[in-house]
Amino acid sequence: MTEHHQPLPDLPPPITSTGVIGWMRQHLFSSPLNIFLTLLSLYVLSIIVPNIINWAFIDANWTGTDRTVCDANPNGACWTFINVRLNQILFGLYYGQHADQIWRPITAFIILAGLVGLLLLPRLRFKAWLGAGVLLLYPFVAFALIHGEWLGLPVANSSQWGGLMLTFILASVGIVAALPLGILLALGRRSEMPLVRAFSVTYIEFWRGTPLITVLFMASVMLPLFFPSGVEFDKVMRAVIGITLFQSAYTAEAIRGGLQAIPRGQYEAADALGLGYWKKTIFIILPQALKISIPGIVNSFIELFKDTSLVSIIGLLDLLNMAQTASRSIEWKGYDVEAYIFAAMLFWIFCYGISRYSQHLEKTLHRGH
Repeated sequence: MTEHHQPLPDLPPPITSTGVIGWMRQHLFSSPLNIFLTLLSLYVLSIIVPNIINWAFIDANWTGTDRTVCDANPNGACWTFINVRLNQILFGLYYGQHADQIWRPITAFIILAGLVGLLLLPRLRFKAWLGAGVLLLYPFVAFALIHGEWLGLPVANSSQWGGLMLTFILASVGIVAALPLGILLALGRRSEMPLVRAFSVTYIEFWRGTPLITVLFMASVMLPLFFPSGVEFDKVMRAVIGITLFQSAYTAEAIRGGLQAIPRGQYEAADALGLGYWKKTIFIILPQALKISIPGIVNSFIELFKDTSLVSIIGLLDLLNMAQTASRSIEWKGYDVEAYIFAAMLFWIFCYGISRYSQHLEKTLHRGH
């Protein structure tokens, strides 16, 4: 028997995506509904965007030393407020108490930027040692510069830290301290020893089920009760401990996902070579698991950077709260929008930078399979 096939109907030629015109045809004008939505979006943007540009740039106030300039031109943004209160937003009470010592946190940040820039170089020798130095030694260098006591400089207690400087310190220390603890917890959760596995599971689930704002409150109020009399931790140290314990649980779960994604053959190959548990884990399993876990780990780090605003519950003034405090002062009351926009811009710059560096790290570590 011979099969009779129905001829296929003629199809319209495919829409090519060559060039800008082709991309617009494929994504913006491919159907009547898409055409309508595109035109509606353009209409809405034509109304909103010019007003935003006029308010933020054209009619904005950029100069001056007080609010009289902004009061005379109320139709534009008052960036004069940001210019006058910039040091307060960046450094908090540190600027008020040690205005002549601002070079210390600035120097610490420049050193970090330089080290990160070196790590971005593709063919830098001893990159692993430099990365380990940034993680293990730089926090002590930054503390010595900012605090000052170790270097014989005027002492700036942590109670005077605030603004972007405090946000950066809390986030960076929390990230550095939580990563090794998270690795150990992830390995412990997959351990064959029941006691270690039970402890890791209990720890992870407890901290993941507790809001960070509750953790910070407990670290500020309850933590000092567990230390002997005479032993006191300042608020910044309590916040760092609470953030580290909280973040390590989320880091552990991200790394556990990477451990589970490794093919079973990698474990079997390591066992066939006669490697012990720690050699197998350090040289074969963990490098692959950490590379796979980079997106999840970085995502939790970005969340931590933004969640540092919750430290206001224990009386610390981070970037957002310092900007809010500055905009509610008697001299600049009423310019909250400019304060929030500036704080959001700084948060975006740092979070976007972390995201881009993680993508660079993924490409660098990708070796194919």
